[in-house]
Amino acid sequence: MTYAFPPGGLPEQDVLPDGKAVFTTAYAFIPANTMRDIVTSYLPGWTATRAWIIARPLSGFAETFAQYAVEVAPGGGSEKPEPDKTAQGTILVAKGRMRLTIDGTAHDLTAGGYAYIPAGCTWALTNSGKTPLQFHWIRKRYKAAQGIDRPTAFVTSDQDTPVNWMPNTDKWGTTRFVEPSDLRHDMHMNIVTFRPGGLIPFAETHVMEHGLYVLQGTARYLLNTDWVEVGPGDFMWLRAFCPQACIATGTEDFRYLLYKDVNRHVSLTL
Repeated sequence: MTYAFPPGGLPEQDVLPDGKAVFTTAYAFIPANTMRDIVTSYLPGWTATRAWIIARPLSGFAETFAQYAVEVAPGGGSEKPEPDKTAQGTILVAKGRMRLTIDGTAHDLTAGGYAYIPAGCTWALTNSGKTPLQFHWIRKRYKAAQGIDRPTAFVTSDQDTPVNWMPNTDKWGTTRFVEPSDLRHDMHMNIVTFRPGGLIPFAETHVMEHGLYVLQGTARYLLNTDWVEVGPGDFMWLRAFCPQACIATGTEDFRYLLYKDVNRHVSLTL
């Protein structure tokens, strides 16, 4: 398994600025080759760290989450990573070694390591290795529900979590770090896998917002009315009700990191 990450750097001056990047009222497609050094941010409270902020709440578009790709130099990190006490987070390590401490308990994560970090907890993160640490981070304000307990922190890995294959096929499945029926959670960060030739056999159209970061492989992906060729490091950002479908191409598995908001009543005010 591989876990793509922004390439950084800067293209040479003989490379023409032709690209596939597009922003529409229904979706955005942000190719990997746009995620270069000049679009990184340095985060308050972090040392030796830079981040690609590839999604943020936008009024009238996708409003529930922010998605980062974060790179930390050896010894860098943060003692207070999250400035918003109402925000929960999920992390997937792409490369390197992470020491993650949640409410006083330390965890060591490597590529494929996953963590859920509840809102309001005390946590810290450092690069405990000798090479850059690269990870994906999704932030969302937690929406409590009456009579439902708040979720607790946990750490696991992609490798230790089985793929749940869709009915009647072994070519399309989801690695679910949280069970869909667990109403404590108001968001999911899953990994979706398509074996070569696998597909979504209908145009999904639903209320959930999506961030889809391609970790591995290639596919043709339907975004609203457009079929787009996608590959490692590409990002798809979908507002609610944007039609989508997928046809895996190539000779290796097509896998992407998927965010969606779930398990809560819809607010009836704008």
